[in-house]
Amino acid sequence: MNNAQIEIQLIASLVAVACAIPGTFLVLRKMAMISDAISHSILPGLVIGFFITQDLNSPFLILLAALTGVITVVLVERIQKTGLVKEDTAIGLVFPALFSIGVILIAKNANDVHLDVDAVLLGELAFAPFDRLMIAGADVGPKSLWIIGTILSMTIGLLIAFFKELKISTFDAGLAASLGFSPALIHYGLMTVASVTTVGAFDAVGAILVVALMIAPAASAYLLTTNLKKMLGLAISFGVFSAISGYWLAHWLDASIAGSITTMLGLLFLIIYLFAPSKGLIAVMYREKQQRTEVSLLTFLLHLKNHSETRERHVNHLQEHINWQKVRAKTVLDLALKNNMIIIDNNIVSLTQKGDEFTSKAINYIITNEDAQIEDMKDDFFLFRG
Repeated sequence: MNNAQIEIQLIASLVAVACAIPGTFLVLRKMAMISDAISHSILPGLVIGFFITQDLNSPFLILLAALTGVITVVLVERIQKTGLVKEDTAIGLVFPALFSIGVILIAKNANDVHLDVDAVLLGELAFAPFDRLMIAGADVGPKSLWIIGTILSMTIGLLIAFFKELKISTFDAGLAASLGFSPALIHYGLMTVASVTTVGAFDAVGAILVVALMIAPAASAYLLTTNLKKMLGLAISFGVFSAISGYWLAHWLDASIAGSITTMLGLLFLIIYLFAPSKGLIAVMYREKQQRTEVSLLTFLLHLKNHSETRERHVNHLQEHINWQKVRAKTVLDLALKNNMIIIDNNIVSLTQKGDEFTSKAINYIITNEDAQIEDMKDDFFLFRG
């Protein structure tokens, strides 16, 4: 593995970490797509900054682009607050307009400036090691590495300094305000960090990968934990893993590095989406199946409570009259027996004392619909999953 390969993976990993931190809070605040808006709408800021400085390497470009990102967020929120359109619609109105302004400015005034799909949307990490930073004639490494490293250091410093405020304002803005924090200030601070990170990664990896690294690792982590610190750690880990594995996938396929990293992010999210222990699709489907069985059990217990006739309490009644299939009927009977809700004598089903008490409480809950009562029922009787 040569130096260029190491530098590419290091840059990609730093970008992944830098994007995962603000991305986690964007996902928790249900503002994931604002990163897409920022990644496109910063273009006019970059263009105007170039017109002022005539230098594509000027840090002034980053400041103006970050400012444009914050303006994007402000415009989206202003449009949303009118109540006429929702947030996704507001985003769809703002960022194409700003991005188009940037493209028009380039087309009219800077035709000689390089702007194509690879540069703006996809990025090309393979070229990052060739853009070197020279200090006093000494080569100190890729410029992108220093830019992203600086932004990441600032982001980590701000995260440590304002973690409590970010956490409280993310989950309860009202509590943050009552404690003396300014939710609006924290919000725009977060948007500024997201904008600066986007701008810093824009040249090296492109807009698409920035959005992917900001959202996919955080969304994957969200499915695995409810602890904010663990979510941050998992998001960073997923981002770094996808960056490195994506690079080697691109190396093996001789394909786009940014595209391969994005593919790995998508595959990782898909696996977690399917197999996450509590929030994964398979776990949710299994839980829903259990709940349907529990509802069927409750239906059967209510039937027994309301009928004393032997014919109505025969085990075959589940199939003959309630119209349950044989497997479902057996499942319900086994579950009731397991939880000591019924006894079966000569194929005649009767409620036990526990089953009768539970059914009486269930009927009372159906009549009153008191939430506290159903919680008591769960504590006292819902052993169905055991």
